[in-house]
Amino acid sequence: MKHSTHNLHTDPKRIFGLDILRAIAIILVVLGHGKFMLEDTILEGFPFFKMIDGVDLFFVLSGFLIGGILLRQIESKGSFSVQDLFGFWKRRWFRTLPNYYLVLGLNVLVVSLGIIQEDISQFNWRFLVFIQNFKAPFQGFFWESWSLSIEEWFYLITPVLIWIAYRFLRLKSVFLLVTIAMMVLPLLYRISLLDASISDFEWDILFRKTVLCRLDSIGYGLLGAWFCHYYAALWAKWKWIGLFLGIVLVVFVLTNPEEPYWYMQTIYFSLVPLSVLFVLPIAYSIKWGFGRVARWTVHISKISYSMYLINLALVAEVIRDNFEPNGGLDGMVKYGIYWLVVVSVSSLMYRYFEKPVMDLRDRF
Repeated sequence: MKHSTHNLHTDPKRIFGLDILRAIAIILVVLGHGKFMLEDTILEGFPFFKMIDGVDLFFVLSGFLIGGILLRQIESKGSFSVQDLFGFWKRRWFRTLPNYYLVLGLNVLVVSLGIIQEDISQFNWRFLVFIQNFKAPFQGFFWESWSLSIEEWFYLITPVLIWIAYRFLRLKSVFLLVTIAMMVLPLLYRISLLDASISDFEWDILFRKTVLCRLDSIGYGLLGAWFCHYYAALWAKWKWIGLFLGIVLVVFVLTNPEEPYWYMQTIYFSLVPLSVLFVLPIAYSIKWGFGRVARWTVHISKISYSMYLINLALVAEVIRDNFEPNGGLDGMVKYGIYWLVVVSVSSLMYRYFEKPVMDLRDRF
């Protein structure tokens, strides 16, 4: 069968359904960071309903994609050497570190020049090695880097655990054991921190935004990769049931009161990625996209990392601290400018920096 010329995915490495989830994830993040501009406008509260955290979508997708890469790599070679381990890290670091350090430097610059009102004294060497929020929370500078630390530590810890355990067990068992450990240990750590007296802000920076508390969110993606790899038929067969369960769980999470405190500090952070895991099979089954909407979906997916890095401090806070929205038409215009700048600058950043670095990685 001949595909339409509008077929977007001639590259077999891309799966359109996962692009959809990635695009939704970054849209949710950017919506959340820009909503203050819509205060005192007819769009205040847009999109007018509670949403899940887009970062959880990113976490599960990362676990799923990286888990699949590790499984295929190890099975194809029949081994997992120290050289393979460092090779995996180098590819991941080529993908994530150049953009991160570029935007970290820009954050230092705009704060130092007083362009945005953040606390430059909070910047230190920890941001260079992703331990600014490993165990203790941080605040006041480059807020969005919290999730990047979690991802980087996931890239470090998971392959090492697999490398160690693979000396003693078959890959299928090794991967499942590591996945269970990644899902259970952070939950137990959160239970050890239970505190009925903390404020919503303290909950956000301690439970939601520290590495040791959140690695399990990525672990659910690992579980998805394991099922997809070893039980492909069941993975495909249960996709509609999974979609139904995912929707039910999302509705439960979004409508359930944020009490008692132990729920929000423990299993809440398990239920959201679990709902994303349920949706993965249906997304994975959507291989192709057609038309203009699909073309934009793929584009937003490709530039999502750049969008994530720049949207808050380098765009939203610049508007907040230098061109404060005054409600009404002024707020809506600045909100539109916010989206335009985020998408435009991220597109340029992807084309002229992020993609050339990835091409360099693939070349060597």
